[in-house]
Amino acid sequence: SGPMWAYILAHEDAVPLWRSLMGPTKVFRARNSVPDSIRGAYGLTDTRNTTHGSDSPASASREIAFFFPEFSERLWYQREEPRLRRGPVYYDAEQRVHCVLGDEGAGLP
Repeated sequence: SGPMWAYILAHEDAVPLWRSLMGPTKVFRARNSVPDSIRGAYGLTDTRNTTHGSDSPASASREIAFFFPEFSERLWYQREEPRLRRGPVYYDAEQRVHCVLGDEGAGLP
């Protein structure tokens, strides 16, 4: 019904953590049980609940492939994930990616 942004969230236990922040899918339940969740605070109806999150790592892989067909999970885990663990990490809003402090001079995002 309007603009949307798709992101890939990377974190240990990302699926349950994100689902916890979103709150229950049913907006009525979210408003009453977890009013400070994203859906509790901003959801309008069960189909206009402001946010989506995969319900499992397998679903996340399918949805990532749909929204980001050029993205390779295998390559990300080989190349990017170990680099990001070095930290500290900051978000480059212009490129819409997380970067490791100190990698700028190496030509890496």
